[in-house]
Amino acid sequence: MESENMEEVEKIFKQLFSVTEGEKLLKACQCYLSSTAGPIAGLLFISSQKVAFCSDTSIKIAAPNGELVRVHYKVPTPLEKIKGLNESENMEKPSQKYMEIVTVDDFEFCFMGFLNYQKGFKYLQQAIISKRL
Repeated sequence: MESENMEEVEKIFKQLFSVTEGEKLLKACQCYLSSTAGPIAGLLFISSQKVAFCSDTSIKIAAPNGELVRVHYKVPTPLEKIKGLNESENMEKPSQKYMEIVTVDDFEFCFMGFLNYQKGFKYLQQAIISKRL
């Protein structure tokens, strides 16, 4: 990303997610999060402290009072809560690659449809490794 574009993306990241002092956004990738309702398009943010996904469009959820409200689907995961990062591919279409994050409490998040899968995987892998050092 261009530096001015990255600054805009960093502003969006800070608006969407709580950011700790000294936390740096390393990379943002367009992709899809696999869900039981089907793939959800959005941005995967990789920072020095967390991996965070936010959907491009809002989804409808039931509020406590029963009304339907529209919210962006957000999944923040602290790097220290990530137990593993796995790669896989669609057996029928090997060009379709997936990356799966497994948390210490055994939640699994599967991301796919990256514009540049290898770069996204590399940044994510580096962020996880550097947090463990």
